[in-house]
Amino acid sequence: MNMNATLIGQAIAFSMFVWFCMKYVWPPIMQAIEERQKKIADGLAAAERAAKDLDLAQANASDQLKEAKRAATEIIDSANKRKAQILDEAREEASAERENILNQGKAELEAERNRARDELRKQVATLAVIGAEKILERSIDENAHKDILDKITAEL
Repeated sequence: MNMNATLIGQAIAFSMFVWFCMKYVWPPIMQAIEERQKKIADGLAAAERAAKDLDLAQANASDQLKEAKRAATEIIDSANKRKAQILDEAREEASAERENILNQGKAELEAERNRARDELRKQVATLAVIGAEKILERSIDENAHKDILDKITAEL
């Protein structure tokens, strides 16, 4: 019997220990475990949100980079078109200026040629009159002289 009483005492002591643990020890431990699980779950959710945010930020950065490259390409194309336009305008201006200079030179040359012809005509007419005076051995009056010079100049 002693042994039964010891076993019963041990069973009662064990039962009280279990009851004491369930009443006072397990609730704070369970609460701490639940809080820890909640913190872990919140941390995992935050990490997942951060990963999604990172993916979204990378996608946005990629889109912005593509847009920047497209804009840069447009700017370069526009600059190249403007460069070609400026070169064409410069060529046209240079060609027009060259034509203007050539025309001006031709006009000056023609005017100089006409002046030289007129001067040559006058000199030839004067020589013809002098030659005629020598031949006739007489001096022609001035009005007659002028009429003859005008006729000879017109014929030349």
